[in-house]
Amino acid sequence: MRANFAIHPAIQQYQNLDVAYKNFFDSGKGKRKGKKAKPPRFKKKTNTQSATFTKAAFSLSDNLIYLAKIGNLNPVWSRELPCEPSSVTVIKDAANRYFLSFVVEVEPVNVAPENQSIGIDLGIKTFAFMSNGKKAESPDYSKADRKIRKLQRKLARQVKGSHRRHKIRLKIAKKHNRIADTRKDFLHKLSTKVVRENQSVILEDLNVSGMVRNRKLSRAISLQGWQEFRVLVEAKFEKFGRQFTVISRWESTSQICSDCGFRWGELDLKVRSVTCVSCGSVHDRDENAAKNIEKIGTGHGHDSKCTRSDRKRMFEK
Repeated sequence: MRANFAIHPAIQQYQNLDVAYKNFFDSGKGKRKGKKAKPPRFKKKTNTQSATFTKAAFSLSDNLIYLAKIGNLNPVWSRELPCEPSSVTVIKDAANRYFLSFVVEVEPVNVAPENQSIGIDLGIKTFAFMSNGKKAESPDYSKADRKIRKLQRKLARQVKGSHRRHKIRLKIAKKHNRIADTRKDFLHKLSTKVVRENQSVILEDLNVSGMVRNRKLSRAISLQGWQEFRVLVEAKFEKFGRQFTVISRWESTSQICSDCGFRWGELDLKVRSVTCVSCGSVHDRDENAAKNIEKIGTGHGHDSKCTRSDRKRMFEK
């Protein structure tokens, strides 16, 4: 069933631009008067292209979708649509792959949580260490990353505008997409599992921009997607009716014993296991940090904290 009239997809882009300018002019005359909306600017940084079709410009019939000015398409559906979509966006990525993204209304999901709260410490090899002792290993991106570096060296030797350079560019884009798809699949599954099973999720506010200045770890940190995981958890906690908390980056989560509260100070990254000189308990570095994150996020960070007088009496004995 086709629509009686159609809107060209480019018109939707002009409508988005019109809304951006209206928001800019309605919110004040420039930054100096407390303006909230910035002026629209061209900020495309990737090779991704998109076109949005409103309800009058597309229609669904069985497994087919009709798009104005394009015709009928038979896409591979990842899932069944929960209701009638209000708009659809056609996305083309750098590897010449096409995707359809639908805007639909989704009802909140009511699932009883298994645990009251959980603290999560994010890392590189072990992506997430939970305060309950569970951990999620990070996917191995090294093989695809090595191939990308090899292809990028090859790309640098090709003549600009040549056919071979274009072929190598597509190969690099496909490798990047493979890494991005693997990471996105892993983060979506982990974030859904964490939010579904726990009433309260607590993360640490990491200074990622400062951490990537470390030349030895910057590439590995950039591949993990810590910020993307935080955004996904933050978006899903409303859907499941959960609570999401982020503690300050200045909390000494890896410098304090999670059992007795004794502070042993900064540790080198090579140190993965710590024995507390106060209570004698042996801690895995990441698990201890996750337990401290949970305590601080739930307001129990000072329950087991040692005071100076306690430490003096401890060492006098």
